[in-house]
Amino acid sequence: MPDIKQIPLSSFEFLRLLKNNNEPNWFNDHKTAYQKELGYIESFAQQLLDLMNTHDVIETASGKKSLYRIYRDTRFSNDKTPYKTHWSGSFKRAGKQRRGGYYFHIEPGNSFVAGGFFGPSPQDLKLIREQISFDAAPLREILSVEYFASFFGALKGEQLKTAPKGFDSDHQDIDLLRYKQFLLIHQFTDEEVLSTDFLGYCNQGFKNMRPFFDYMSEILTTDANGMDL
Repeated sequence: MPDIKQIPLSSFEFLRLLKNNNEPNWFNDHKTAYQKELGYIESFAQQLLDLMNTHDVIETASGKKSLYRIYRDTRFSNDKTPYKTHWSGSFKRAGKQRRGGYYFHIEPGNSFVAGGFFGPSPQDLKLIREQISFDAAPLREILSVEYFASFFGALKGEQLKTAPKGFDSDHQDIDLLRYKQFLLIHQFTDEEVLSTDFLGYCNQGFKNMRPFFDYMSEILTTDANGMDL
């Protein structure tokens, strides 16, 4: 595996070509080029994982294992193109007391890091909403801290159009209670992705998520008395 800390331009160029030739014959003819670029992305992911383990504890065993396959599952999709036109991966935090997950997505014109709770279970969603209903101030403080707000902007994720069951529509924190997902996202320009600073940008972005993760982890793993659930 090549030891790189920077996304090469060729990795973008391969994705652009794949987008315009998204069919098996072309992909098979360019399999060697794909494997070369995949090696660069695996190396980048490993460098990122090594940095993340200096400020968090990651269960994902390697950068290679963090990556998602480029092959699309088209069984239940109207889009039958066989290959993804981006590189992506995720890192799982280790231990039941560490909640939240990290995700990175590299694609010309649409690169970003994201983290949070994409599909919380009904039980987790109930715990989060109950805590917000009881006291939303700690969460609002996290979301409004300057470095956090300037990097992530507003909380992202799907929301209900009305109040969730069991909560008043005129609750003072209904804007937060409507969330079904709790996501933090930061977009990067192509210039940023291809720069020598991108590895550090991604790592810092994930590091910036920690106050939010720590808050959510406490809600989801302990009761009001601080005892394990």
